[in-house]
This record gives sequence, structure tokens and C-alpha cells, in this order.
Amino acid sequence: MQSLKTPIENPSSDKNQTLVEQILVQIQESIIRGELRPGSKINEQALAEKYGISRGPTREALQQLERQRLVVRIPHVGARVATLTVEELNDLYELRSTLEGMACELAAKRISEQQLEQLWALLEKQEADLARGDSYFQQDGDVDFHYQIIQASGNRHLQETLIGGLYHLLRMYRYQCTSSSRPVRAIAEHRRIVEAIAAGDAELAGLLMRRHIEQGRQNTQQRLQQLTAQQSAVN
Repeated sequence: MQSLKTPIENPSSDKNQTLVEQILVQIQESIIRGELRPGSKINEQALAEKYGISRGPTREALQQLERQRLVVRIPHVGARVATLTVEELNDLYELRSTLEGMACELAAKRISEQQLEQLWALLEKQEADLARGDSYFQQDGDVDFHYQIIQASGNRHLQETLIGGLYHLLRMYRYQCTSSSRPVRAIAEHRRIVEAIAAGDAELAGLLMRRHIEQGRQNTQQRLQQLTAQQSAVN
């Protein structure tokens, strides 16, 4: 990924959409990783100067980030990075549990042999990375696992709602609020989910996924409350 401090070359007008996408991804990752802090004000001009481009593409990228709920625009205040709250976390996970449980049930019925092989391969990579102390799972690996199951569901509307919508904000919560102990349990839960999908047991696969997501919600909520308390103590 290109550094946020490295200007992006000005493309010709026919490549403007590509430029917007480049900026979108970089600001998106900066928000998810906490480099742009939750609740902090976004200065459109400062971002444009950082990238070495005009404000037009930056504005378009911020509009897309609003639709992804990573940025909120407050009347008479302006654009700010989304704030992490327990209430929104619980709302997000309630919807996620329902939709991903359904995706898992569909995957158990529809997954192709190739998709199943890829899912097993990813699981084995996660287990190997965890044994080495690699940070891949903590950062992106869990999301990759869920992406593959959602894709295997074969339901385009589920894919668009989860991957195109919920998952950007979900990654922000997970990246900033997951404890170091969670990956060990999560990967064990992943294995049981894959076994149920491979066996074609849709009911069990859906149940295990909903339990998995609930465990993740509890862990993330606990960590968020700890971080909120620490921040309050500092202030």
C-alpha cells in the first residue's frame, strides 16, 4: 500500500476514477488502522495537499467513505472520522450475525470443490501463521476467511450488503478493538465451521457462525470499553 504521505501522480482525466479509488483505499485503511483517529475532524484541503492532488477527487472519496459509514458529516461542524461506540458495535454485529449465518448455510449447500479447497488452504495458513506469531490473522486473515464463505454463498445481495457495506466499518472495530487472545479461539471456531460446511450441514454451519460472531462481539465490546475508559482517564 502506498504511504499516505506520498503524493499521487496526477493522471489524465480519463483516469480520474482510478485516482478516486486510490485515494479512497488509502484514507479507508488509515481510518481502519486508527491513523486517522475516531472522531477526529477531516480537513479536505489538508488531505488534498498530502496527496498532491486537487480537492475534487478527495471530495469524491470522502463521499464514498460516508456511504461506508467510516466518515460522518455533522451540520455546521463538517466531516469527522466515525466514532467507535458500544451501541453501534452491537447494532452492527446483530445484523452481521443474521446475514453471515445465512451466508454460511448457503455456502454449505452451494460451495464448489475449488472454493472448499481454497477455504481449507486459508484455514491451514491461519493456523501456521498463528503458530509463528504472525500478525496476518489479527490484521486481515479473519476478514479473508469470512469473505470466502460469503462468496461461496452464491448470493449477490448478501455479498454486496456484507462486503460492500458492513465490512468496512466492521474492520475498523476489529482492527482497533481485538485483544491478542482472541485469534487462538477464533481459528479453532473457524475449523469447526469449515468442517460443517464440508459435511454439507447447513444448519450446524449457520449455528456455529452465529456463535462465532457473538464471541467476537463480546470480545470486541470488552476491548472497546477498556479503551474508552483509558481515554476518559487521560482526558
